[in-house]
Amino acid sequence: MPLPRVTACLLACPALPGAQEAALPEPDPLQDMNVVLQMQIFLDNQLFGPGKLDGVWGEFTHKAAVNYNFARGRADIHDLAPVMSEAARAVPVILAAWRIPGSLLGHVDPSLPEDPEQQSKFPAMAYRSLRELVAERFHTDETFLALCNPGLDLARLEPGVIVTVPNVSAFRIEDIKPLRSFPRDEALSARTIVVDTTERIAAIYDAAERLVAGFPITPGRPEFIPVGTWSVQTMITTPNFRYDRKFLEEGTRGEEAWLLPPGPNSPIGVLWCGLSKSGIGIHGTALPRTIGRSRSAGCVRLANWDAIRLPALVRPGARVIVR
Repeated sequence: MPLPRVTACLLACPALPGAQEAALPEPDPLQDMNVVLQMQIFLDNQLFGPGKLDGVWGEFTHKAAVNYNFARGRADIHDLAPVMSEAARAVPVILAAWRIPGSLLGHVDPSLPEDPEQQSKFPAMAYRSLRELVAERFHTDETFLALCNPGLDLARLEPGVIVTVPNVSAFRIEDIKPLRSFPRDEALSARTIVVDTTERIAAIYDAAERLVAGFPITPGRPEFIPVGTWSVQTMITTPNFRYDRKFLEEGTRGEEAWLLPPGPNSPIGVLWCGLSKSGIGIHGTALPRTIGRSRSAGCVRLANWDAIRLPALVRPGARVIVR
């Protein structure tokens, strides 16, 4: 279990020479990295994903806060004060100290190549480093992880080392059962996923049309986006993936393809949610820091830490609206 500890501000701002107290402007809390990280952790834990945790108030953090307010039925969904107040109470400690266990080395393979043909010969699409594993585990990226650990060489992490990480519910790769298939569920199969390719958000509604979760996504390229109403057909963890460059780039099957093994660095991440539109699915990714910022072929990508939450929110039979 992470050992929480109270920390000082992540960034210290020196006083300006000659500044007078009466002339100082009211501080903007959204410029305070600690305040923003606290809100990001809170929203993430409430199933309204802000994207990677980095202490920066950006597009997806703003959308997560607005969607959270909407889900709570608040009249002014753009009023951030209630979210800030709830986050302060729920997340009094924003960073935690976590000791790397030796058991996680089995999920790391520094020799994993970049070439798909060579990857097909490996037993798993594992993490390439403990640094990558730790960053994804705590819903952040390696840049912010370095900012949280200024005196630590992240390239030389090993079991037993204590790392400072965002105090968020961890994405535990070791708990994912291989090839686990999820059946229909009376309540969860009655839900709806709305994939908004313009806003780049996948919002989940219950049978009463109440918003219950929302996650940032990377939608497919415009020419491949399957606009329309579909349904979830299959849901399975850690499947193999047929890598077909022509299909990914042009939307038609090519003659040359490789079967890639499962793992967090698979192009479809740790979960595949297949739709009634042939060849199209909602799935994880090997590159969580690119969510919302790059295009896939026709599928919808989520960060692995968000994708793995889908089976608790929807099941086969759920309606999927792509717009």
